[in-house]
Amino acid sequence: MWLAGATLLPVGLTVLPLVYIAVRASQAGLADIGGELLRERTFTLLLNTMTLATSVTLFSVLLGTAAAWCVERSDLRGRRWWRAMAALPLAVPAFVSSYAWSSIDPSLQSMAGAILVLTLSSYPLVYLPVAAALRSADASFEDVSRSLGDSAWSSLRRALMPQIMPALGGGAMLVLSHMLGEFGALSMLRVQTFTTAIFESYELQFDSASAALQSAVLMALCLPAAYGETHLRAGKRLSRSGRGSRRPASQARLGRLQGPAIAGFALLALVSLGIPLCTLAYWLARGLSLGDGYARIGPALQGSISLAATGAVLTSMLALPLVLLAVRHKGRLAVLADRLPYIVHGLPGVVVALALVFLSLRLAPALYQSSALLLCAYAILFLPLAQSSLRASAELASPQMEEVARSLGKRPLQVFLTITLPRIAPGLGAALALMMLEIMRELTATLMLAPTGVATLATELWQHTADAEYAAGAPYAALLIAASAAPVYIFTRRLLRQGETP
Repeated sequence: MWLAGATLLPVGLTVLPLVYIAVRASQAGLADIGGELLRERTFTLLLNTMTLATSVTLFSVLLGTAAAWCVERSDLRGRRWWRAMAALPLAVPAFVSSYAWSSIDPSLQSMAGAILVLTLSSYPLVYLPVAAALRSADASFEDVSRSLGDSAWSSLRRALMPQIMPALGGGAMLVLSHMLGEFGALSMLRVQTFTTAIFESYELQFDSASAALQSAVLMALCLPAAYGETHLRAGKRLSRSGRGSRRPASQARLGRLQGPAIAGFALLALVSLGIPLCTLAYWLARGLSLGDGYARIGPALQGSISLAATGAVLTSMLALPLVLLAVRHKGRLAVLADRLPYIVHGLPGVVVALALVFLSLRLAPALYQSSALLLCAYAILFLPLAQSSLRASAELASPQMEEVARSLGKRPLQVFLTITLPRIAPGLGAALALMMLEIMRELTATLMLAPTGVATLATELWQHTADAEYAAGAPYAALLIAASAAPVYIFTRRLLRQGETP
């Protein structure tokens, strides 16, 4: 009972954006709803949003899958090096990469430029899971397909693709959901989508009905992305049914394509990492010579660290009862409490922030422009990531030991502190690290909800870039990359240890 009661707070938080959209839509009335949805601007925003999301997702799938196949299934020279290089663009936040590209040439501030920049930032989200799936795929399925007379392409389609499709689909849905909710990069590249329009409506017409209705349309677009991966995995069984170990796949010979493949990886490294980092170095040197951009770096760094640390602890604490309830008890309440944050996770930060502003002004005005409200937004946005990190450790914690402790007279809180908590500590540490990384890079909710006078690295970079002060924004961009590089480097090294010797 105490565990079920502890889930009420995180479940209540995740429901708030849905309540906001429902309340605002009902207040607008049918005439206003029809007028807003049938405006020419709404159709333009819908077209831009869908064009950007589908284009970036498609190109990320093509680029990420091709890169994964080359480093895992071909005899590409130096593939250990290229395997690492293909993953490293993940360390550069999308809005930092957009800052670098937009400062080179204003012509990149267009839909075509946004598709290019965001594809280069997003393809690792497809590359990494597909590479892992290719490495673990059982080549015996392909052997059986070839023995039945299938060609190499037919074997690829019928035997290999079903094994990697969950990873490929999951990466694609992740890219799609990110594009639907992207704000910082699009703001810097001057591309209008629903997310940027909602933010502008909020700034120009404080908490307007227009922003609420646009939020409802955006939520409707996010639902397929939220459910897509579950549908791709449903009803599929890809494990071996017999005994024996998995046979590694043989490497395809590139032959004359060896040179073009290496040139392609070199070009990919240049445009996804080389140009943004060199541009950042240029603006850093220029800012140092001009003395710009360093005055507020201390407060911004302090604000990022304090908000990230507090938000990480709060989000992990809220995720813990959800995970324990789902692992220990399989009832309907447990399933609902566990799944609801994942559904709301498809909403962008601007919708979550708008909901918290609306509800706080009407129910608890003292919370408006307070750190507590911003921390609630972080919890809603990143609760599923904390759940994913905690689940593996929670499933390994034996419930029998807890039952033995209870039979010896210990209270539930004592059992949790002495038995359960030490066993889930590794997952809790991973959740805290992941939360701090994501919160330091979060932009939209922080811009809308941060207390007056509180700045972060992300918000300072956005404000300087919005005024075309690229040299002043360079130190903040560099620190954001430094904060992201460490976890990406650790993950890449772990991935390399599992790979084969080149």
